[in-house]
Amino acid sequence: MALWKKLRESTQQMQSQLLSKKNELKSGAFRDASMAMCALVAAADGSVDPSERQRTASLIAGNEVLQNFPADDLQHRFNDYVSKLTADFAFGKVSVLQDIGRVKKNPSEARAVIQIGIIIGGADGDFDDTEKAVVREACFVVGLQPAEFDL
Repeated sequence: MALWKKLRESTQQMQSQLLSKKNELKSGAFRDASMAMCALVAAADGSVDPSERQRTASLIAGNEVLQNFPADDLQHRFNDYVSKLTADFAFGKVSVLQDIGRVKKNPSEARAVIQIGIIIGGADGDFDDTEKAVVREACFVVGLQPAEFDL
């Protein structure tokens, strides 16, 4: 139970940090990288069942920072990324990581995308090793050290 409490506190802290930067996080690159990250975390184990897709979509819709963008646009982009990953995970992951990498030049956006991945991964109370691994990989793509996020 202590691990769950620590994860919940960590994600709440990250969400607060994101909210403080909400007005800075409005670029198309951030939008796309965020949806790519959400899809990557959802598909980390190589598949996305309908309930997982719905849960992630609900988290996206309810995230105050992502409300900078139209919900239907986010949903469409998320579904496109999930389709790429479920069609061929290895090939889709390369494409998805490229889109995540587009925020590398903006450290604030890069950090926010990683935080969104952690928030999505921990939302079910179990930020598992496969989810951590894809977020860690995304850290390298955007030029951040995984240790900064306890990965």
